[in-house]
Amino acid sequence: MTTTHEFWLAGRRASGDGDFEVRHSFDGSLVGKVSVPTDAQVEEAVAAATAALPVFAATPAHVRAAALDHVSKRLAERTEEIAQLITAENGKPIKWARGEVGRAVSVFRWAAEEARRTNGETMRLDTDPGGVGRFALIRRFPRGVVLGIAPFNFPLNLVAHKVAPAIAVGAPIILKPAPATPLSALLLGEILAETDLPAGSWSVLPVPNEKMPALVQDERLPVISFTGSDKVGYQIMDSVPRKHVTLELGGNAAAVVLADYSSEADLDWAATRIAMFSNYQGGQSCISVQRVIADAAVYDTLVEKVVAKVQAQVTGDPKDDAVDVGPLVDENAAKRVESWVEDAVAKGAKVLTGGTRDGAAYAPTVLADLPADAILARAEVFGPVLSLHKVDGVDEAFAAVNDSAFGLQAGVFTHDLQTAFRAQRELEVGGVIIGDAPSFRADQMPYGGVKDSGVGREGIKYAMDDFTYEKVMVLTGLDL
Repeated sequence: MTTTHEFWLAGRRASGDGDFEVRHSFDGSLVGKVSVPTDAQVEEAVAAATAALPVFAATPAHVRAAALDHVSKRLAERTEEIAQLITAENGKPIKWARGEVGRAVSVFRWAAEEARRTNGETMRLDTDPGGVGRFALIRRFPRGVVLGIAPFNFPLNLVAHKVAPAIAVGAPIILKPAPATPLSALLLGEILAETDLPAGSWSVLPVPNEKMPALVQDERLPVISFTGSDKVGYQIMDSVPRKHVTLELGGNAAAVVLADYSSEADLDWAATRIAMFSNYQGGQSCISVQRVIADAAVYDTLVEKVVAKVQAQVTGDPKDDAVDVGPLVDENAAKRVESWVEDAVAKGAKVLTGGTRDGAAYAPTVLADLPADAILARAEVFGPVLSLHKVDGVDEAFAAVNDSAFGLQAGVFTHDLQTAFRAQRELEVGGVIIGDAPSFRADQMPYGGVKDSGVGREGIKYAMDDFTYEKVMVLTGLDL
């Protein structure tokens, strides 16, 4: 008998009046059923979070830090169990799922550390005659209850990036996991329930997407943290202009290989990283390598190496430790990628390897001569497909990176320090990775984009800032 997973309503288990299935994208097997909260239960969760706000905001730092430490420890203890669950519901290879759990362990640990050292700042005001005898203490306080909307591609770690900073600052959070991958978030709820966090300070509600507009509009939820598509993200922002909305959206990340990066070892490294990170997670990452922009001096050699290394990526059952590339999240996603590649080929692109679909799996694919009017040239593919582009010099390379509606991260393979600083200055992205693919992310660093890639930043300290506001207290009549 298949288990129906309960959800978490104000910190306790609950069941609704219906359920939906979660299936493994590789073989279609049933992973589990998930209970759906009723409208009344959603209202109960929002009311509980609203009531919990003053209590949670006033909790001592050690209480919040201890809870975060506990979550980190329990995730580490249950790594293999959780990794297997991620692979089952998401389809990502088990080795990448284990890495995701490890990242979430670190996210909660860093949040505990930040909760302990968030002290505010002081400012003497007698630097101007009008401020003689006055001293300011500046602290941060929660903006209110957070509505966290998580995507399917990292069903644990991107949930962690919403839950952990909210707990760290004492902001109640209502988490809405992706319908395709709710099980990891529900398991996280099981661990959160082991802590002493106040009742109502957190809920995990697998609400259907079609019922989300009402939650988004609810005035009791003044902060929305959304990770997902740019279309949905900006619809949310436009619908609630007076709310504090942070958006981590899409990209079509570029890896630039410049002329000075020309030794055999250099190009082997660049090709290895490009091949790996155009295909990891099935290409279902906002910073997956989608465009390779190579100087003419290294282009031909790089192409040969990239194609060989992409062909060496092991595909198959994601439960197999040897597999590098599993299926996409579902067959519809693979069909969309297939149609975009077909569009590119019809317009003149050449398939150097890949270009085939088998159910929900799409073969790691490399394209050359991609025309500018192809969908793949402008949009985010969110699949294991990369295109190769030849340029002459740094000017042309950086212009090609910036010729995009997106601006999340870019990788620049160069040894030249001046070029590295120029890249940070000129590239219209939120992050520049020198000497590696754009797909590198340390979870403690500020992460987010510009242009259509979103607003706000993830990374524990930076998300904590987004979830809070500065409040100043001025002391008067002091002998400084």
